[in-house]
Amino acid sequence: MTNRESVLKRAVWLVAVVVSAVVHAACCNNVSTAGEPHYYDPAEPGQPKLIECDVAVYGGTPAGVTAAIQAAREGKSAVLLSFNRHVGGMTSGGLTATDLGRKDSIGGIALEFYNRIGKSLDYSPGEAETLYRKMLDEAGVKVLFGRALSSVVMQDQRLVSATMETGETVRAAVFVDSTYEGDLLAAANVSYHVGREPAATYDETLGGQWQTVSWKNVYQFCRLPLSPYVTADDPASGLLPEIAAETPGKPGEGDFKVQAYNFRLQLSRGEDRVAFPKPRGYDVNRYALLARFLNFDERIDWPLNYTTAPLTDGPVQMRQGDSNNAGSFSSDYVGGNYHWPDGTNKPGSISELPPPRRGLPVPLRDLYDLRERIFQDHVNYQQGLMYFLANDPQVPDELRARVSAWGLDPEEFTESGFWPHQLYVREGRRMVSDYVVTQADCESRRIVNDSVGLASYPMDSHFCQRVVVEENGVQTVRNEGGFGHGFAKPYPVSYRSIVPKKNECENLLVPVCLSSSHVAFGSIRMEPVYMILGQSAGSAAAIAITEQKAVQDVDYAKLKTKLEHDGQRLTWDDKSVRQPAKTLPGLVTDDTDAKTTGSWTSGTLSPICGLAYLHDDNSGKGEKTVTFKIDVPKPGTYKVNLLYVASGNRSTKTPVTVSVGEDTTEITVNQRKGTAVGASLGSFRVNDSIMVTVSNRNTDGFVVVDGVQLLLQPQQ
Repeated sequence: MTNRESVLKRAVWLVAVVVSAVVHAACCNNVSTAGEPHYYDPAEPGQPKLIECDVAVYGGTPAGVTAAIQAAREGKSAVLLSFNRHVGGMTSGGLTATDLGRKDSIGGIALEFYNRIGKSLDYSPGEAETLYRKMLDEAGVKVLFGRALSSVVMQDQRLVSATMETGETVRAAVFVDSTYEGDLLAAANVSYHVGREPAATYDETLGGQWQTVSWKNVYQFCRLPLSPYVTADDPASGLLPEIAAETPGKPGEGDFKVQAYNFRLQLSRGEDRVAFPKPRGYDVNRYALLARFLNFDERIDWPLNYTTAPLTDGPVQMRQGDSNNAGSFSSDYVGGNYHWPDGTNKPGSISELPPPRRGLPVPLRDLYDLRERIFQDHVNYQQGLMYFLANDPQVPDELRARVSAWGLDPEEFTESGFWPHQLYVREGRRMVSDYVVTQADCESRRIVNDSVGLASYPMDSHFCQRVVVEENGVQTVRNEGGFGHGFAKPYPVSYRSIVPKKNECENLLVPVCLSSSHVAFGSIRMEPVYMILGQSAGSAAAIAITEQKAVQDVDYAKLKTKLEHDGQRLTWDDKSVRQPAKTLPGLVTDDTDAKTTGSWTSGTLSPICGLAYLHDDNSGKGEKTVTFKIDVPKPGTYKVNLLYVASGNRSTKTPVTVSVGEDTTEITVNQRKGTAVGASLGSFRVNDSIMVTVSNRNTDGFVVVDGVQLLLQPQQ
């Protein structure tokens, strides 16, 4: 069999995948696991049993948790049915470097959760699930684990009941589909799409394939002429594994691909760390492209973190706790998930969006079996990747030593071999209702008046395909479909986007697989937003039941009053939402008083001064500057501080120019480090004014600017 045939065979729908073994050995002592990670536990049907409630929530994601809690707090009987044996989805499944966006756009139960756990970043996944379970118990929610949907009964555009594989039938007045995949909405014959719309569908600059506004140089194998063929530059030898044989489409064309999934590993450098396991059926050839890349050019630097600087690449992120994809060939399994959402995948590209899909193209039981195979293929791929990086002699010695210094956290996921129990399903089905959230909403070019919560994270998509392209006359390999594009301020999400069309289903709410374009979903798909929309769905369900109305007919004015009473934040009002930072000594100039060039993004997560700060969105390198011109009240020697909060995703080489009169000083600031107020730029003799200019030229991470502080020094 040729290598190309091997790649194609891997993509065929019901291909059998060898389940990877998860037998871990700690660095200093042997540790074995009693379980292995898996997606699906087939249930033995018991005696038929009827469960009746007001609100039935299907899916143990954060949206499911908050929907059930809110419905129960409103006095409705609520049942939460979790597909697996956990609640919390990715929040308890490894994603603890939370994609917050703007923290002060978060309210309601989501804010309550973060306040109760004591932090919004880098908490323990196990502690997150414990807290979720406690909050569910406090609210009186009945939680049923290991419940996989088998069938539904519809009557007069209403979901009458849902039957689980266990034999239990749940009858409710209102249902909530809070799954990452949208299985309940599909079973209810509600319209949906899978994949990427052509750019022209919603007039989105980020729509379709080959976006030109963002990410074109990020994780693209350092734009080196890396051959995609088994024998370099010989197409007859076949493609290396993990490269698609399919020809990509033209810029702006859509397709049926979804962004890549991965597991968010919890890593540790402790002595008791669990060594990266060698999966059963380990195939080193899966990583031949990475091996070629690692040895292609000795100038490449491997920071083991996010990077955008020339001739740098992850290849993976390794940090204490949650560790993500961070490279051209990384933990994202590009192309391995196309059949996950509904069991089908149609190759090729489209210039016009076809009508929405309805129903179940693959029976649910067959779909679960298929997803289990895809899940295990992801386990095998990512475990094999980490084992390869830590052990294979093809990996440069220095990099191999740095990777092997890390391992899995022995305190997390102990029931699944220290490996996350939840695959990061970044995108599944997306409902099509009377309102579709698009890029125009994200950029506040269209603002709805029926908000059920704010979203604030940049539009963000991971790669959708890895393909062969021609650059400068050479056949090489590139990733396609990734973008990360910010916008000016949080935006409201429409209530109409979380309810189906009335003529399809009158008693279903969908806070996860909501009605959204692929582009806008890249912003909405964050766990805090899911919690926000889940709570709003729970409130709407309670009102619909009390007033005996279809969810589409809920009085929005009444819903809004209820949401605001419960602390949901529905509109972006700087004065009422944001709080200024503490007053700093000396002469402080905020970023609002600076002159900017290029497109900067305002952030409010942790300002040092004022209400917000600026960041360059890690894009448009060399196009952006922030300039402060500061007049001093009296001549003297001033210590000058650049104000920012240090973080691991910041630039290590931010260029700053300080000008006093005709004297100019060039300074490079490592923004991954800093004091409580940022970094000192030095002391300068200033008679009347000083100018400080920050640039994002040749930087290797986010450039953050919050202000400049001048401290008059005592005379010597």
